[in-house]
Amino acid sequence: MRTGMRLKGGIDERSFADRLSYDPEIVELYLTEQDMERTELIRERIRELRRRGIKAYMHHPSKYRGEYLDILSEEPAMHDYYRASTAELLKICLEEDARCVIHAHYVGMGKLSDEREATLRLREAVQAIPGWNSGRLLWEDSTEGLFCYSNPYLIDELIIPLNLPLNVDVSHTFIGFRGDNDKLCEVLERTAPYARYYHLVDSMGQRHDSLPLGEGRIDWARVKPYVEGKDYIFEINLPGDHTDCAPMADSAVYFSKIGTGKNDEGGRA
Repeated sequence: MRTGMRLKGGIDERSFADRLSYDPEIVELYLTEQDMERTELIRERIRELRRRGIKAYMHHPSKYRGEYLDILSEEPAMHDYYRASTAELLKICLEEDARCVIHAHYVGMGKLSDEREATLRLREAVQAIPGWNSGRLLWEDSTEGLFCYSNPYLIDELIIPLNLPLNVDVSHTFIGFRGDNDKLCEVLERTAPYARYYHLVDSMGQRHDSLPLGEGRIDWARVKPYVEGKDYIFEINLPGDHTDCAPMADSAVYFSKIGTGKNDEGGRA
């Protein structure tokens, strides 16, 4: 097994075979709305990973009928889909020994008259999801909106009271603070007791650019101590049909050299 190879991919044959070719430690299966209609294949992929000694994660679908999911959506079909798909993936997690990353929302929510009150509403919605605190569902931050760390109430009014199991996306946090490494590290420090998993991906800090490590402005030498010893993957934007995950593998190599003196720098400040 190649140390540090922690990858993300789909459940289609070509993508899955490509990830296995790297003999990874962890694979996160990114799922779509269409994938939820073939849950037996999801289970087969997880079982194959387990047979090879690879830890399996899933990523809840990001969209429903072309729209980004939102736990607070008042649209009945999206409301029902969010909950039904989460329940189905939790069942798979429990039966197949996996975990699933889930977003409360993806995009911003416009101007809110009372951000604290809205955060409390979000907290209630999270608590209403069966298994929300099972440790099988890991809640990921977004680049904007209520479940972004730039929301000053997120940690104190939602995460700490719920002791919420987290997936911290380093680039999302960095973007939420418009490229501030100090604030990123403050969040990594405060969320450390709750974070079970991390997405490692670089960024220039202004938009969701999903760069290979070393090509953005994140100071990886400062980030590395927070994630060492925990589960993480390299979530890099891939060209073409997303089959070839070489940029993720290259990022794993880059990350492994931080602190050894083999990289010129951990990121451009």
